Amino acid sequence: MLVTLNDILPAAQKEHYAVGLFNTVNLEMARGVIAAAEESHSPVIIGTAEVLLPFSGLKELAPLLRSMAEKASVPVVLHFDHGLDAELIRQTIKMGFSSVMYDCSTKSFIDNIRDTKEMVCYAHKQGVSVEAELGHVGANDGSAEGESEDDSSLFTDPLEAKEFADATGVDALAVSIGTAHGAYKKAPKLDFDRLTTIRNTIDTPLVLHGGSGLSNDSFKEAIARGITKVNIFTDINTACAKAAHDGYKEGIGMTDLMPLLTEAVKSATLEKIKLFGSEGRA
Repeated sequence: MLVTLNDILPAAQKEHYAVGLFNTVNLEMARGVIAAAEESHSPVIIGTAEVLLPFSGLKELAPLLRSMAEKASVPVVLHFDHGLDAELIRQTIKMGFSSVMYDCSTKSFIDNIRDTKEMVCYAHKQGVSVEAELGHVGANDGSAEGESEDDSSLFTDPLEAKEFADATGVDALAVSIGTAHGAYKKAPKLDFDRLTTIRNTIDTPLVLHGGSGLSNDSFKEAIARGITKVNIFTDINTACAKAAHDGYKEGIGMTDLMPLLTEAVKSATLEKIKLFGSEGRA
């Protein structure tokens, strides 16, 4: 069933678990993620991001994902992640996305508040939830997002988080505590004390970006300290590619590989669902 972040994150926050966002840029990935959610009776978030649109366009992807979300036996949020262009985000809403992220994190604090508030007002009138980012999540080599994962000056300020949440009415807030998009070359040092302070300062559900590659202990600690949504793409993306590589042999076709790709994504997603504690929460 198609839902918004507001239908699943408050319960996650109250019960101290997290729901995974798994970006799904083709049929096999979407099938794998939803199959994992249904098997584990977990709510889930699927979708794509502005940076991923060159690989799968909205006009083709949106109706496919929305249809799959509506037919699912568990709550599924259809989320547009890291939208940078306001007009593009409005288009995704018109195309049926139930949730959007308007990422103004590289703008000034004042401009971030102003632009996010405007998008919240627009989206809420359409029954769509909105995620924003305060501070700035960095990027490892090869990622198309962010700057440096080691720059603590980009971390979220707890006092600013309070002002931001109150001023914008945003439904979820992505925080920067030391994670980065893409694949890690070394283990990140996360500022868990900062996360705890933010959690104790605002009631808004908190989001962890740059989750792929974190240790299980880091995930558990982050969720225990207040993270309610975790973004994953690299893990399922590489699982899908590895399945294609390992499964291919001379003479077989794409239709032979498709079930292998779906199963690989399903397995990787199930692992994260169990780790995040959302199993049986649907």
